[in-house]
Amino acid sequence: MKKFCLLVCVVLMTIQAHAWGPLGHRVIAALAYEYIDSDTRAAVDQLLGTRGIIYWASWPDEIRNDTVYQNTFNWHFQDLNGGMSDSALIATLTDYPKEGGGLWRATDSLIAVLKVNNEDKDALRFIVHFSGDRFCPMHTAHIDDLGGNKVEVEWFEKHTNLHKVWDERIIETRLFSYTEYVTYLIDKYEKHKSAIESQSRADELRYNYNLTESIYEYHKTWDGNAYKYAYVWRDKLDYQLYCAGVKLAKLLNELYGR
Repeated sequence: MKKFCLLVCVVLMTIQAHAWGPLGHRVIAALAYEYIDSDTRAAVDQLLGTRGIIYWASWPDEIRNDTVYQNTFNWHFQDLNGGMSDSALIATLTDYPKEGGGLWRATDSLIAVLKVNNEDKDALRFIVHFSGDRFCPMHTAHIDDLGGNKVEVEWFEKHTNLHKVWDERIIETRLFSYTEYVTYLIDKYEKHKSAIESQSRADELRYNYNLTESIYEYHKTWDGNAYKYAYVWRDKLDYQLYCAGVKLAKLLNELYGR
């Protein structure tokens, strides 16, 4: 029985891909680093090293197979049912779903830990990472296909799945370094910064969920042209990255600012 449970955990960890990949997580953390206050920057630099939130941003993905952190594998996502009513969707923020992952619960728990002890380095590393995961469409996708992992696609003549396309493949087509990407996103979206900062968790979830539903709808009639897919969705992806960075900066300022 123990061997079977271990096998299930390994399979799940293999299936659930890494949201945004290292590049996306660095972009989000670097964008937040640009926006945090000087006091906040000094505090997080002291804990994780200068610009450490950028360099540690993908660490929670890297250690998911470490036996010490195996219990964290399902913290990275919160898969949901398709076609949910607005009230049922928003209720998941407080009445945590029993299946489909634990991203909401993990995020709230880590924030609670940091409010008591904001020098907890692991909690800081995780909250930087999960602030990115929350905005990755396939990490709040359908529970019945494991967040798009069962939706097989061909991407530039290579076999992959819908989850992986949104985690890494579209971003790869942008051909930016993370520093170039941050500059590009600031120039492109900074006019929306105040509106994003004022957005509630409910509004954030509502927008992200509707985006995910539209991705599934598009997939039904997609002709398999990867160039077209990347072009159609790149602005939406860019906006999600920017929102994640802005919201992370706001949270860090609340936890570490004066």
